Amino acid sequence: MKKLIECVPNYSEGRDRAVIDKIVAAIATVKGVKVLDVDPGEATNRTVVTFVGTPEDVCEAAFRGAAKAQELIDMRVHHGAHPRSGATDVLPLIPVSGITLEECASLARELAKRLFVELGIPCYCYEAAAYKPERKNLAVCRAGEYEALPEKIADPERRPDFSPESWNEVAARSGATNVGARNFLVAVNYNLNTTSTRRAMAIAFDVREKGRKAREGGSLTGKLLKDENGEQIWIPGTLKGCKAIGWYIDEYGIAQVSMNITDIDATPLHVAYEEVSRAAAARGLRVTGAEIVGLVPKKVLMDAGRFYLSRQQRSLGIDDEEIMKIAVKSMSLDDLKPFNPKEKVIEYLMQDEAEEARRHRLIRMTAEGFAKETASESPAPGGGSISAYMGALAAALATMVANLSSHKRGWDDRWEAFSVVAEKGQALMKELLDLVDEDTAAFDRIMDCFSMPKNTEEEKAARAAALEEATLYAASVPLRTMEACLKALPLAKEMAEKGNPASASDAGVAALAAVAGIRGAELNVRINASGLKDKTPALPLIDRAAEIVREAAVLQGEVLEAVNGHIDA
Repeated sequence: MKKLIECVPNYSEGRDRAVIDKIVAAIATVKGVKVLDVDPGEATNRTVVTFVGTPEDVCEAAFRGAAKAQELIDMRVHHGAHPRSGATDVLPLIPVSGITLEECASLARELAKRLFVELGIPCYCYEAAAYKPERKNLAVCRAGEYEALPEKIADPERRPDFSPESWNEVAARSGATNVGARNFLVAVNYNLNTTSTRRAMAIAFDVREKGRKAREGGSLTGKLLKDENGEQIWIPGTLKGCKAIGWYIDEYGIAQVSMNITDIDATPLHVAYEEVSRAAAARGLRVTGAEIVGLVPKKVLMDAGRFYLSRQQRSLGIDDEEIMKIAVKSMSLDDLKPFNPKEKVIEYLMQDEAEEARRHRLIRMTAEGFAKETASESPAPGGGSISAYMGALAAALATMVANLSSHKRGWDDRWEAFSVVAEKGQALMKELLDLVDEDTAAFDRIMDCFSMPKNTEEEKAARAAALEEATLYAASVPLRTMEACLKALPLAKEMAEKGNPASASDAGVAALAAVAGIRGAELNVRINASGLKDKTPALPLIDRAAEIVREAAVLQGEVLEAVNGHIDA
């Protein structure tokens, strides 16, 4: 899974569009970063920018944005309705995919250190990146706002984590930046079949982590209860990491429970939806759907889709788009307006269509187009890509048998076991489809070497070295195809032995296709290895390829024995 993080810096300028545009432009100079949203506020005199990319690219973009904000914003003359302590006021890093919150916290600390060392900006580290427990709370870091910074910097206990020992010109202009790491925040509104704000608010109190104020007799109007210290007693709600209120929306003519899920690990979206639905039903109301505000990581919808598929005792080994469709329909995310995952899921918005088309040129073709391209005068796709595609078909067939078996009448108690096989098959199919294009790309790398200059001895040496490296890589790609095809054979065997007997022949074809992919890829390992001047690095590849061929032959025999047992019975 590709590592992606989100950054949502808040800059202390919301009125001068020229300044805002220059800060955003500085962020956008990092090639791998995509700016998703720019939201300026005049009253707050503050702009929230949202951008996404790989961890390295996002940290670089965050640094450049802070540097430009330091250059253009003078905190000595800043005023606005929102609390603030610096030109770049908050700078949170948020895991989206393939990376943990702890890793983001480490990146945030490194970023804070760099901002101070290279730009002189004092930095507090907050939330998951906090060095001190009390500084997990952003309000503690920003206490007293910009105006309190001279006094705080002079105090060793309160000064920023990265700070000068005394107030200076740089700090006076830039203020202090709060750099942190937090989980992704999902903003979602639950639509109710009522117009009552009071009832929506009651449901919000039932479920939000903070809960509601305790009253005598448990009533809604009784006297407020306090503890022995005179502090208000609170009855916590049922959902961890959730904030919620109730309101009425004129545009839709309904009341909603509006929620921020600040910890999607503790409370996934589907768990919150089910709990709000339960709380609404307990008050005689019904949740008619949900409205996601802003963007979400793909995982949020995939986890929801899998949850509802499991509840239906259906296989999870289906295409990602189908899983997301189940999530959308189960939570009625299209209740108020059409819901298009391509416009709401961060990973989809990050995709470079031109790059995707280049990387997946072959597998995006029709079956007919792929066959015709193979038959053309072009040397690619060749046997390596065809071998990978046969492996993909093997995995697809094993997955099909698993999915059909999970739906077989009378086998309802076995659906989960078949679902596990189908999920493994889906993952293998995706891996092998990627290898279809990867094999052709490896061949193209060899061809590129032949166009390198060879006018001097240095150029000849560089060309020869590049060719050796590309050729060794071209031998390693079909070995990866062999390893993946080999994993498809146990799935075919399990389905031949335990799957729907009516689909036994499909499991057999899966095994034959997998072995064909293995044998074809093995030829490509050997022919590419033969092109190396130094054969030594390729010897382990050739040995492993031969071993896979032997293992595959045994597994194929076992699969066909099981298949023939069903057919001949």
